[in-house]
Amino acid sequence: MSGGLRDRLRAQIAQTGPLTVAQYMTACLHDPQDGYYATRPALGEDGDFITAPLVSQMFGELIGVWAISAWQAMGAPARFVLAEIGPGDGTLMSDLLRAGRLAPAFLDAADVWLVETSEPLADLQHERLGDAVRWARSLDEIPGGEPMILVANELLDCLPVRQFVRTATGWAEQVVGLGPDDGLILGLVPAGIPLPDAREGVIWEVSAAQEALGAALGERLVRDGGAALLIDYGRDQPGFGDTLQALVRHERTDPLACPGEADLTVHADFPAVRAAAERTGARSAILTQAAFLARLGIGERAETLMRSRPDKSEVIGRQLNRLIAGDQMGDLFKACCLYAPGWTPPAFDED
Repeated sequence: MSGGLRDRLRAQIAQTGPLTVAQYMTACLHDPQDGYYATRPALGEDGDFITAPLVSQMFGELIGVWAISAWQAMGAPARFVLAEIGPGDGTLMSDLLRAGRLAPAFLDAADVWLVETSEPLADLQHERLGDAVRWARSLDEIPGGEPMILVANELLDCLPVRQFVRTATGWAEQVVGLGPDDGLILGLVPAGIPLPDAREGVIWEVSAAQEALGAALGERLVRDGGAALLIDYGRDQPGFGDTLQALVRHERTDPLACPGEADLTVHADFPAVRAAAERTGARSAILTQAAFLARLGIGERAETLMRSRPDKSEVIGRQLNRLIAGDQMGDLFKACCLYAPGWTPPAFDED
């Protein structure tokens, strides 16, 4: 029960001191006993949040088209790793593999892996995909030595951040502590690390976990070849701001209100992820989701679906709008590609 996690967090803080925002996020999302993803992830219209693969089959199909094209651009290796990190309920990989039927040799060459730490979600993935895939709990568990094409949709936003606030006397770190009534509250402690100059009142978020993933992917891609496609909401330029939010039934709530019951997310820090990958020798590029899907032909795909299902034309039109409109997912969401030097993956070549 969430009361159990709240009580355990309060006891931990009372004994050892305040938690960083990153430590709090990790406990709320991944505590083995009461964490959100460990016990009650709720996806879809009837859940707490909805992701692009659940908006429309077009999204996963076009990711499949992109993966086929990337494989061909790599020289169509006889064996390669096709991986997804944070695969939700398996819808994206299911749609990707269905699109893969357009190129049977692509499917024959693919060694398919899902990286998942949530047992409830892994059960959903197995129900949808059966024995067509293998599971790992981390990227390191996937065997190396072969090129890799990896996708991750709305993964970075689940990785924890530390938050720093510029005060009148310098930088301070925002932490989760105990209030007078022993409730969870936010407070400030000395930052302890160098941070960029900024005006008073701004918040700077730092995610060691996002940067570590960028570095790990970069190292793997430089060593073995291939590309990683990371799609998420976030900024493509460095910037300030408090992006921590909690969602329950698609509505925002206080992140401290119900530990373990809400999905906690932050904006992806694509500049930091790209920089971490590039320090390993990998290359990177970024587009808005709208531009990326347009280059893959989402407009034409929507028209084809509308012609085949005229009774669903209005629904398909709404789905298309949600994926690419500037006031929906189109501009806030970005498609970031990390890749081995010596080639450029499809859709990311310069105009």
